[in-house]
Amino acid sequence: LLPVTLSSPEAEGSDLGVDLHRAGGEGERTVHLRSVGEDGRLLSRHAVTFGDGALAAKAVLDLPLELRNRLARLEVEGQETAASVALIDERWRRRPVGLVTAGAQTDQPLLSESHFLKRALDPFTEVRTGRVRDLLETALAVIVVPDEGRMNAAERRALETWVQEGGIVLRFAGPHLAETKGPPAGEGAEGQSGGGQGADLLPVELRGGRALGGAMSWDKPATLAPFTEDSPFFGLAVPPDVLVRRQVLAQPSLDLPDRTWARLSDGTPLVTARAEGQGRIVLVHTTANTAWANLSISGLFVQMLRRVIGLSQGVAGAASGPPLRPYSLLDGFGRLAAPPDTAMPVAAKAFDDTRPGPAHPPGYYGDGAARRALNLTPSLGAVDALAPLPGGIDRRPYGPLHERDFRPWLLSLALVLALADMAASLALRGVIRVAAALALVVLPLAAGLLVPGAAQAQSPGEIFAQRSSLTTRLAFLMTGDPGLDDTSRAGLVGLSAIVNQRTAAELGDPVGLDPERDELSFFPFIYWPVRSDQPPLTTLAAERLQTYMRNGGTLLIDTRSQGGAPPGGVLERMGRQLDVPPLTPVDADHVLGRSYYLLKDFPGRWNGGRLWVVRPDGQVNDGVSTVVLGGNDWAGAWAVDEAHRPLFAVVPGGERQREMAYRFGINMVMYTLTGNYKADQVHLPAIINRLGQ
Repeated sequence: LLPVTLSSPEAEGSDLGVDLHRAGGEGERTVHLRSVGEDGRLLSRHAVTFGDGALAAKAVLDLPLELRNRLARLEVEGQETAASVALIDERWRRRPVGLVTAGAQTDQPLLSESHFLKRALDPFTEVRTGRVRDLLETALAVIVVPDEGRMNAAERRALETWVQEGGIVLRFAGPHLAETKGPPAGEGAEGQSGGGQGADLLPVELRGGRALGGAMSWDKPATLAPFTEDSPFFGLAVPPDVLVRRQVLAQPSLDLPDRTWARLSDGTPLVTARAEGQGRIVLVHTTANTAWANLSISGLFVQMLRRVIGLSQGVAGAASGPPLRPYSLLDGFGRLAAPPDTAMPVAAKAFDDTRPGPAHPPGYYGDGAARRALNLTPSLGAVDALAPLPGGIDRRPYGPLHERDFRPWLLSLALVLALADMAASLALRGVIRVAAALALVVLPLAAGLLVPGAAQAQSPGEIFAQRSSLTTRLAFLMTGDPGLDDTSRAGLVGLSAIVNQRTAAELGDPVGLDPERDELSFFPFIYWPVRSDQPPLTTLAAERLQTYMRNGGTLLIDTRSQGGAPPGGVLERMGRQLDVPPLTPVDADHVLGRSYYLLKDFPGRWNGGRLWVVRPDGQVNDGVSTVVLGGNDWAGAWAVDEAHRPLFAVVPGGERQREMAYRFGINMVMYTLTGNYKADQVHLPAIINRLGQ
């Protein structure tokens, strides 16, 4: 296939946008973009589709901030070239925030704006507190100024310069700002002129405060209006219980709608913003604590702060200092390696303008604490396919390797030679004549007994039965969804490899089954991923699955619903065509939790859902439940690629949760293979105790 190259990712709000390019545009093509952490673990896997004739495609990575901060590289799956790798440095990850805390002291620190802001920011970013002049001495992405924060004229000017260079200032209104911004009655109030906006670090002109609700007001506290599509907060759910009792009003103007990010239900601006140089000034027209509104104690407050911080630049946006030495560079196959002796340092100030080349190969420059990524693709331009070759040159693609089985021919030749040797020996001894000896060799050949091609060819069903009966294999039901079927196959490949490594079982390659066509009785258990739009089973498929369960097979039904659904809902989507006995949650004494590993939970790609089995008085074969039902997407946790690297991220427990998912898979295999043997072992202490009595 023609290569696919990556551009350097660009921040798009709280997401990362990546452009992919291919050399040829014939036909539709789907590739997978892998997000990899610093430790080599897979964080996410996104499918990107090129349309028919399209040479470019775009991927938007909507990663949680915790995963985005661990992101180290993006790569196109199956492409082994430096042009298919984009390295990530601090510019795309870290968003340190400065919180201006200098101001009047309060007797109730737990009710201060600084306390609410720090509690909201701490979970997803690094927060530094202090005066403006101290904060500007460090690398920051956003500076938050609550109403209780105070700035003198020198600090205000320094903050204006910082915003011009790309910083974001997030301000909150309050009593202090309302007092300094009185009604525009012509008295020359501060901030009424256009030039006053920049001086006061405000995105819009203000006209004083407004009270909603209270003994002296007819108005009631206002709720928030839904966010519009042009707002960075678009898509966030607005809780109906978020109420604003006071706010600072914005002076009406022609450009006010364009600067408004959030409104109250009556249309009054609540959050306004304005671009200033390369940065932004953002104002929330109410307090950051509960004095004027209860927004600060809602989950929406944290999500809004995330979106604002996601708009900022990384802390490494303006590098300075000594030259950056080569740290870890990409080779031609897209693998990081030690820098060669020919690699030269790059001047910090000129890093953004440096083009990769023999002296400056792509890779990381700097040191382990602060490094910057130099990617190859921004300097490549468009990637074109090879031009037509001159006449007389034959171009052929790499074809698949073919094997020819010579064993039947060699065995037949060995048998012919053995018969010839025996006939010659008998003829030399005078036991038989030469003619009879020749007949002993020729007649079997003439009868076609020794000709390999004369044997009747096996039917596909016989070949399937032979392969499935000679080797123990795991199986899954094919759903008709190619992506889901590929995940199921990759999951059982990963589980089979782990079972072979850790146990005495020897499992072959997994098999995808069509219940209407394939024989099911060869497999100890069958994994069944249920689609969200699961179609009803055909009568033949339902009958064969029912026969499979009745004769001792086990169905592992996975609803992939991130927590599991009650059995009735699953059976209803299946059309109630299977006669499934009553189910009960797995308890602490069930053999499935101790058939190999001791387990209390049974996580997969998700965690937290219940696992259901047939009640002991139901349909149980040899101590094994005929149905095991859950919704944790086990195949997604087990799935691996050709290099046995995980394909999907596991949340929320990461690799520890993946290990527990593998242990559940091993327990499931042992549970179905050993039957009531393990169930008896669970009760062995009680049996020995009874025998002793």
